[in-house]
Amino acid sequence: MLFAVLALILSVMTFSICGYAADQIRSSYPLTGERYYLTNEQGEQLGDGVYISDTAAPMSKRDERIIALLEIFPAIAIPVYSALCIIAAVLLFYRNKLKKPLTELRAASEKISNNDLDFSIEYDSKDELGQLCASFEIMRTTLEKNFSEMWRQVEERKQLNAAFAHDLRTPLTVLKGYNEMLQASEQLQTREIAATMGKHISRMETYVSSMSNLRRMEDTQPEYKVISLQPFLASLYESANIVCARNGKMLLLQNEVSASQLSLDSSFVSQVWNNLISNAVRYAKSTVTLSFVLQDGGLLLSVSDDGKGFDQSSLHKAANPYFTEEVDHTEHFGLGLYICKLLCERHGGYLKLDNISGGAKVSAFFKSPSCR
Repeated sequence: MLFAVLALILSVMTFSICGYAADQIRSSYPLTGERYYLTNEQGEQLGDGVYISDTAAPMSKRDERIIALLEIFPAIAIPVYSALCIIAAVLLFYRNKLKKPLTELRAASEKISNNDLDFSIEYDSKDELGQLCASFEIMRTTLEKNFSEMWRQVEERKQLNAAFAHDLRTPLTVLKGYNEMLQASEQLQTREIAATMGKHISRMETYVSSMSNLRRMEDTQPEYKVISLQPFLASLYESANIVCARNGKMLLLQNEVSASQLSLDSSFVSQVWNNLISNAVRYAKSTVTLSFVLQDGGLLLSVSDDGKGFDQSSLHKAANPYFTEEVDHTEHFGLGLYICKLLCERHGGYLKLDNISGGAKVSAFFKSPSCR
């Protein structure tokens, strides 16, 4: 309302000032025509006389243009004043009513997206935005409680797995000792039963070991060091070449890395690399292809093979823990890709699985901390 009144006052003032200026210009030009005077008995003129007609003297072109502008200007100024006052009112409303709650909500959204829930939204207004901020604070509190409960359950699961793996070691050791005694029996049937038991005992030992290794992986954090890329990538290629040669597979290389150094945890990269190469060699028919690329401030490693690829039903589950398409779980418990995914995410990157023309492709990205 104040800005509407201000726009009205400015419009009236402009109209008055322009009208006054136009009248001043017109008054500078005297009226012309026949002038009549009053006279006395002696014939002397009395007063200044009057004009019978009101025709003014011709104006100059310049003054005519000025008067035309003074007549048009109020018609233009009124919508301009209205627009400026509306804009000023909107800016004032934004500063007093919208800026603070929107800033609070934007900052809260960024913190929640970064998994930071240790904050509170402080905006006490009772208007709609105040209600929105209150709802946002309720959501934050609920998320914090849910996250705390989730992390508590995760830690309990880790402790339970560790205790389970630890407690199984002793009975497995005892069973292994008795199994060795049974395998030394003179009865053939007893030795056959003992051999079968030995396979299952060995499988359980491998399973317990994988649970212990998985817990250590979940707790580990990368230690970044600046490494020379080309020698490091050459060592990865040599290790892959040895694995492929042992399994009778051809190895192809695509190295598009041009930088000389990058900050990485080489142990993380090497462990992921070894898992990907082992999987590719196991499923490839004849050829394994490696690719090294610098992308988005990090190192992207890709391993593809010409095997059957991932089943569509398991493509999005292949990196889940203990998921495997193999029937024989004696050696493989479905932890390889999950460990790769875990290490990539700890390194600020990701693991991506794809089916390509004539095979499968797994890409592992490692983000360099200097580029974050």
